[in-house]
Amino acid sequence: MIGDPLILTIVLMVVMFTFLLSSIWIAISLMLTGITGMLIYKVSLPPGINIFDKIGDLLSSSLYNSLNSWSLAALPLFILMGEILYRSSISDKLLTGLMPWLGRIPGKLLHINVAACSLFAAVSGSSAATTATVGKITLNELKKRGYKKSLAIGSLAGSGTLGFLIPPSLIMIIYGVLANVSIGKLFIAGILPGLLLASVYSGYIMVVSILDKSVVPKTQENFTWKDKVHSFRDLIPTFLLIALVLGSIYGGFATPTEAAALGVTGAIILAIYFKTFGLKLFKESLFNAVKTTVMISFIIAGAGFLSQVVGFLGIARAISEYIASLHLSPYHLIIVVGIMYIILGMILDGISIVVMTLPIVLPIIMAAGFSPLWFGIFLVFMVELSQVTPPVGFSLFVIQAISGEDIGYIVKATFPFFLIMLAVVAAVTIFPEIAYYLPSKMIG
Repeated sequence: MIGDPLILTIVLMVVMFTFLLSSIWIAISLMLTGITGMLIYKVSLPPGINIFDKIGDLLSSSLYNSLNSWSLAALPLFILMGEILYRSSISDKLLTGLMPWLGRIPGKLLHINVAACSLFAAVSGSSAATTATVGKITLNELKKRGYKKSLAIGSLAGSGTLGFLIPPSLIMIIYGVLANVSIGKLFIAGILPGLLLASVYSGYIMVVSILDKSVVPKTQENFTWKDKVHSFRDLIPTFLLIALVLGSIYGGFATPTEAAALGVTGAIILAIYFKTFGLKLFKESLFNAVKTTVMISFIIAGAGFLSQVVGFLGIARAISEYIASLHLSPYHLIIVVGIMYIILGMILDGISIVVMTLPIVLPIIMAAGFSPLWFGIFLVFMVELSQVTPPVGFSLFVIQAISGEDIGYIVKATFPFFLIMLAVVAAVTIFPEIAYYLPSKMIG
C-alpha cells in the first residue's frame, strides 16, 4: 500500500471519469477533478489557511503558466496550415502523382494509402485530416479498380495515424509544451519511426498481395516514363512544402513556430498554384483553426491545473516511490504503461490521454531511466493506437463516414495494422536509437 496518495489517486481517477462520462467538457472535468483533490486535501491543512484562496491561487497561476509558451504558438499555425491543405486539391494531386510509381510493386495501388498518408501527414500534422483527406479520394478509386475492400480500409486506418507521428504533429507540440521537451527535437525524432511504420505497412501489403492474388485486380495498368516524369508536376510542390517546414527546423534555420508560419505561407502558395485558393476557403480554414486551437488550449489549461494539483498533493512522488519499491525492470514498466494507454485509448481521444496522464506517468518514466524525448515518441504511438481501438477510435468513425461500411467490418479490417503498430512500438522500445539518431545529428 502507498497509503493516502494511493487512495487519493483512485478517488481522483473515479471523479475524473465520472465527470467525463457525464458529458462535461474535458477541460472543465480536469479542473473540477483538481478542485476535488484540493478539497479532499483540506483536512490536512494547518488552521487559518483558506482552501478556496489556495485553489484560486493555484488555478490562476497554472492557467497562465500552461498557456504562456512561445512554443505553443506553433499549434494554431500548423492547424491553419492543415486546414488550408485539407480544403485545397493537394490530395487529388498526390493520388495522380503517385499512381505511375506504384503500378508494378506487389500490391500496386494499395500502397497509395501508405504513400499519400505519409506525404500528407508531413504537411498537415493531424491524423483526422490525413485520414479524411486521403480516404475521400483513394477508397472510391480503389473500389472502382477492383482492389480488395478490407485491405484498402485497413491500410487507410493504419496509415492515417501517421499524421501524429510524422512531423509536424499536434500531439508532439502539446507533449513538448507539457513535458518541457524541445518540440524541434520531437519532430526530428518522429521521422525515422514514422518511416519505419510506413515501410512495414507497405511490406505487409506486399506479402498479402503475393499470397492472395485476389486482393489486386488482374488487369495491368501501364505507365510510361513520360507519365512518371509528368507526375512530378503534382508531387514536387508537396515535396517542396515538406522540405520548407522540416528542412528549416532540421537545419537550425527556424524554430518550430517560425517553421509553422513558413508552412502556412507555403500552404497558401500551394492552394494558389493549384487554383483552389479563395476567400471562402481562407475564411473556413481560419474559423476551424481558431475553433480547434481554443478547444485544445482549454484542455491544456485544465491539464496544467490538474498537473499542479498532482504535484502539490505529492501524488506523483508517492506513486514513483511505490513503483520503484516494486523493483520492476524498465521494460516491465513500459509494458504496464503501454497496456494502460491501450485501455484508455478505447474510451478517450488522443489529446485527452496525453494531458490527463502525463502529470502522473512522466515522473515515473523518468525515474525508471527513460528519456522524456523517447517517451514522447512512445506516447505518440499510444495515441495512434487509440485512433483505431473501438469504441472511441476516431479514425474508425472517419472511415465509416467515408465508406459507409459497418464499424465491425472496419475494426476487423484494421486489426492487422493495429498488430503491426504494436510490433513497431516494441522495436522502437528495444532499439531506442531509432528515435534518438536524427535528433543527435540536429544542429543546435
